[in-house]
Amino acid sequence: MKRICVYSGSNLGVRPEYKEITNQLGDVLVQNNIELVYGGSNIGLMGEIANEIMKKGGRVTGVIPRDLFPNEVINTQLTELIKVKNMHERKQTMTDLSDGFIAIPGGVGTFEELFEVLSWAQLGIHKKPVGILNISNFFDPFIALIQEIVKEGFMNASNTKLLLVSTEPHELIKKMAIYTPPTLGNKWRQLDPVLSKL
Repeated sequence: MKRICVYSGSNLGVRPEYKEITNQLGDVLVQNNIELVYGGSNIGLMGEIANEIMKKGGRVTGVIPRDLFPNEVINTQLTELIKVKNMHERKQTMTDLSDGFIAIPGGVGTFEELFEVLSWAQLGIHKKPVGILNISNFFDPFIALIQEIVKEGFMNASNTKLLLVSTEPHELIKKMAIYTPPTLGNKWRQLDPVLSKL
């Protein structure tokens, strides 16, 4: 993996562990010579990981929509800052540039990005690893939701293997480095009787 996209919050959150372990993730990326791709902000956890990587001599590419955010929010001290038309182009560009994806704590934007990249993996649009750095068990409700979706018959259980979860940055990067896309069951459960006859 040469580049990893990190989805994260533009706020720091209430727990000091969010900032602390986010910076640890930045250090791990530098140690493994992995470039960061992210949303281009200078604030919150987004700014923390980008600035930590730049401080340690790593490479960071930010992708940000033109005219959507005030200049004070934009991180201009990056290896590269790509300005795009809108949020849709921003997400597509980040996806295209990256060899894998990690979600760390954030708000609805972070979850929207995580759900989209997971959905694309489920549909076979990409075969890249999708990781969750579960700092202070922040993503436990999300993981429980995925399990509930499976339980209620709206997702094949095999698709849960698309998600790599760890509380520790080194371990998560190791999991992603050896990731092999799983063999997935049929997405459309109603077609199981039909497909079984083919």
